[in-house]
Amino acid sequence: MGDVSISDKKDFIQWFLNRYELRKRESAWLLSYLSSDDELLKRVHFVENLRNLPKTIVISTRCIRMTSFKFTKNNRVSTDVETAFYDIRSCPHEDIYIGLYFKDRSTCPEYAAVLEVNPMERQDLVQDTLLGLLAEIVLDQAIRDFRERELYRQIDQALAEGDEAKFLQLTEEWRNLVEQKR
Repeated sequence: MGDVSISDKKDFIQWFLNRYELRKRESAWLLSYLSSDDELLKRVHFVENLRNLPKTIVISTRCIRMTSFKFTKNNRVSTDVETAFYDIRSCPHEDIYIGLYFKDRSTCPEYAAVLEVNPMERQDLVQDTLLGLLAEIVLDQAIRDFRERELYRQIDQALAEGDEAKFLQLTEEWRNLVEQKR
């Protein structure tokens, strides 16, 4: 799922267009246009998940029931293929992430060969890991604070009851807890 060559993308688009009928014919025209320009193809990425990406295209075939075409750029959505075409022509330096939806998509080796990882998913994974660590730190601190307050309460109770052994045991526990904080 690393970098996919331009020729692999071209071959896949040709294979796909020969095999599937798109819900919107103009989508086939747009894919043909993309495959005819090597510079554009460098910026074309086929991905499973289009979440959080700046410029995406969803294309589906007649063999499944789904949105026929959707172009999204910076959270603006259009179902017009021409809008996507004009944007691609006027901004050829921007990456385009394409999600293709067709029967047997999940088991298609030709599609798997050109699939790339959504770069935002990697970022999400790092962010989730950091948030998980932060949550652990906060939880550990809350547990230590609770244990410290509980020890104070028990020490006060041991003093009030005149229980010297319990008082000494609890103050030792409290000292260990304070040492761990440092």
